[in-house]
Amino acid sequence: MHDHPFVSEAHEGKPWFEWLVGGVVAVSVIVAALGYTMAATVIISVAAIVTGLLRLIMRERSPWKVRSVAFDSFVGIALGVGLLVSYLAIRMLS
Repeated sequence: MHDHPFVSEAHEGKPWFEWLVGGVVAVSVIVAALGYTMAATVIISVAAIVTGLLRLIMRERSPWKVRSVAFDSFVGIALGVGLLVSYLAIRMLS
């Protein structure tokens, strides 16, 4: 009868924290639109690294949950570091 995965909001992240992350992304978009692309990239990168570290440190009590602790932590930290490295590499080429 249940052929799809069970989804429960009790196991997901906290909406207030997700809105906070969304606000950080919106601020980054505004900063980028004003022409400060490096600052916008740093804002997104730091937010990704912080959410990854928060998930790693707080584990199941973390307000930021998408999948497993390992997945969330890896994706957050790797995205943050990858964005910074990519941005700096592109800047060095130009």
